[in-house]
Amino acid sequence: MYGFEAMTFNIHGGYLEAIVRGHRSGLLTAADYNNLCQCETLEDIKMHLSATEYGPYLQNEPSPLHTTTIVEKCTLKLVDEYKQMLCQATEPLSTFLEYITYGHMIDNVVLIVTGTLHERDVQELLEKCHPLGMFDSIATLAVAQNMKELYRLVLVDTPLAPYFSECITSEDLDDMNIEIMRNTLYKAYLEDFYRFCQKLGGATAEIMSDLLAFEADRRAVNITINSIGTELTRDDRRKLYSSFGLLYPYGHEELAVSEDIDQVRAVMEKYPPYQSIFSKLSYGESQLLDKAFYEEEVKRLCLAFEQQFHYGVFFAYMRLREQEIRNLMWISECVAQNQKSRVHDSVVFIF
Repeated sequence: MYGFEAMTFNIHGGYLEAIVRGHRSGLLTAADYNNLCQCETLEDIKMHLSATEYGPYLQNEPSPLHTTTIVEKCTLKLVDEYKQMLCQATEPLSTFLEYITYGHMIDNVVLIVTGTLHERDVQELLEKCHPLGMFDSIATLAVAQNMKELYRLVLVDTPLAPYFSECITSEDLDDMNIEIMRNTLYKAYLEDFYRFCQKLGGATAEIMSDLLAFEADRRAVNITINSIGTELTRDDRRKLYSSFGLLYPYGHEELAVSEDIDQVRAVMEKYPPYQSIFSKLSYGESQLLDKAFYEEEVKRLCLAFEQQFHYGVFFAYMRLREQEIRNLMWISECVAQNQKSRVHDSVVFIF
């Protein structure tokens, strides 16, 4: 019932919506980023962050600091906030919050399987996994030789099980198959999340449809660009695109036959919301595309906070915090490697 959320939303969701809006006010501002970009060492970054919400997480870290430590502690803050919200949530918000972590689960599965393929130590791989995407049997992923084993031995008991139905084959795992598996899983996950949000209805459905459609379109563009010049056929490429979004279905047909970045650009410029993204790039250039997409995503996520009585704010907050952690990682790496001239290349300002 669109428009009637105000009558009942606050019974179960009001407290948590207030909490998440409070967390949102703690995101770093443009002034914070300008100060961080002036830092000369990682100790300076730590000192500046001590005045923010990250302070308690970094205060006991001994010198010398490493970039990984800063990113780890900032991620820990996000995980703590997420767990607090999940503990307080009732249905259907608790299911909605769980959906947000499935993307990290897919990334973790792919990370472990790829690492095992290249004979990396499982313990070392587990340390690199995102804490929001952990599940009980994740360490046993290393024993699987093909998709069927991966599903039967490990993933059948996880929330990702339904998404595997499309990519269970007996082929041995190699880099190409793993990448196809990642994109097939993401496609199934996004479509499932989209259906769930539609079922919730109201403002949640409206706002999440826009955010998830943008995510699906961005993945379609990235899949197209990354598969140019590989052995992936047009039909295989088309199968990896999600069945919703602004580009569905005609844009997908055109992307599937695109042979270079300029053809992709020509397709995307037919869609007004994406014209501004591609107008920032010169012809034949795709390096700045990720940043342009992130900037557009941040804009849309911030707009989600303009409306009340919907679950989209939880998704938006998690994504904005993840973007903030990416920004901090980039700034820390530039400072640590003495590349301060490049510090603004990948920083996406949130406010």
